[in-house]
Amino acid sequence: PTTVTRLLAVWQDEYKTWRKRPLTDKTYTYIWADGVHFNVRLEDDRLACLVIIGVRPDGVKEVIALEDGYRESTESWATLLRDLKQRGLQAPKLAVADGALGFWAALRQVYPETEEQRCWVHKIANVLDKLPKRLQPRAKSHLHEIMRAPDKATALAEMARFQEEYQAKYPKAVDCLLKDQETLFTFMDYPATHWIHLRTTNAIESSFATVKARTRTSNG
Repeated sequence: PTTVTRLLAVWQDEYKTWRKRPLTDKTYTYIWADGVHFNVRLEDDRLACLVIIGVRPDGVKEVIALEDGYRESTESWATLLRDLKQRGLQAPKLAVADGALGFWAALRQVYPETEEQRCWVHKIANVLDKLPKRLQPRAKSHLHEIMRAPDKATALAEMARFQEEYQAKYPKAVDCLLKDQETLFTFMDYPATHWIHLRTTNAIESSFATVKARTRTSNG
């Protein structure tokens, strides 16, 4: 116990220094944002871990921010982004995140010049949730075809086909897909070799997968 207490104090001091580091010499072309929940014993009012990961022009990914907050709260994200800007973070070209986050309204306040890309993994999950289970495998395959289309014209044609097939019986699923249409294909305006990284927030999911696995194992 004394070792754990000592190490915790060291790590907290390191974190305090890290979260106040200057960012004037940093440039991030793309950023990914998400609110990560962990299955740990906390208060009833569960905070998320607000995470922003960025990629430098040389392709190296770095964690830019890691703060407690509320995933859907614009104010939580705005506080985080304002702090990053005050420390010198320049506006990235593109941000990738789930459409449900308060992040987007905050981004428009703090970095209005940054373009928006909705995460396809979250979008597909939300669309499938509005379809019966027996139709989900076929619909998922079709949604992957839209996401992986070679160009925007093909993607829009596939989206129209999806709408035609499901609109009559499952309008909520179609509406869920179409409402973010403009920001689902922003990634196609960037180099094709980057598309696989820009379609989803997997940069964050993969980074925290081992943490989640460990908290599940230890129940705490």
